[in-house]
Amino acid sequence: MELTRLFRLPEKSLTGFVPDSSPANNDLSEIVAAFGEGYNRALGGVPDVSDLPRRLHGFAFEGAAMSCTLLDTVTMSGNRRLRALSEGTGGRYVHLIHVGAGWALARLRRTRWPGLGDPMLRWLAWDGWGFHQAYFKPLRVFRDHWVERGARGAVRPIRDQGTGRALWFHAGAAPGPIARIIAGYPEHRRSDLWAGIGLAAAYTGVSGQLDDLLAAGADHRAHLAQGAAFAAKAHVLSGHVPPGSARAVEALTGVGAEQAAEWTDRALARVPRPDSPHDYERWRAGIRELYARHAGGVLR
Repeated sequence: MELTRLFRLPEKSLTGFVPDSSPANNDLSEIVAAFGEGYNRALGGVPDVSDLPRRLHGFAFEGAAMSCTLLDTVTMSGNRRLRALSEGTGGRYVHLIHVGAGWALARLRRTRWPGLGDPMLRWLAWDGWGFHQAYFKPLRVFRDHWVERGARGAVRPIRDQGTGRALWFHAGAAPGPIARIIAGYPEHRRSDLWAGIGLAAAYTGVSGQLDDLLAAGADHRAHLAQGAAFAAKAHVLSGHVPPGSARAVEALTGVGAEQAAEWTDRALARVPRPDSPHDYERWRAGIRELYARHAGGVLR
């Protein structure tokens, strides 16, 4: 009970990240609230989120993974709670659970984590790390382009993909502000940010401006598609692809969610014995190659 009170996230700590002026504010704020619900419910055990809309379950389990990882760490119980969470969902939200663990690792400043047994998906924790840093330190991340010391090596591209996901919320899903903020970054970091934008746009399914988004990210179409394919895989695995997500996946990849999800599987199968962030980058590159092949051989 003491730990539950200590780690509980008050609602005010999760509000204010999405701009009030954004037409997408209500939808994005609802997603943030679902994250908080999952986080707080998991403090008491594997959470029941069946009362939440199906499209919000992944976000709730992402939040739950953060609190489970925090509790597992401070009680030195290995990954007991996190593993129970993953098993309790039948493995259908394994991507979101790895990402949610990354939020906790960033909070604890822990750069080493064994994961849940999948040598490739454990690197998704760095995606969650990047989202956490942008969420709680937006000026340092989006204005000063700060990268913490622990993420300045081979994991930086994964961390930046998470930063791009956070930017989707911070900019209220508006392509103009997104493009302006990314343009301020060093050129070598922009593509990973756009991959995060594609992932967030497709997973949240919150966007009525997909044509504008494609135009804004025209120089990074393959990275937008790669992020959207990641989102498609997560949704397909969960057994539910929300209509908004299905539309976004098709707009950003040119194929349906099932085929985009298959790209991630095919690309992963080509990475022998994946066990490093470099292998994770080979996986992402393989997805972009499959997209380029579908799009007529143009890889940007």
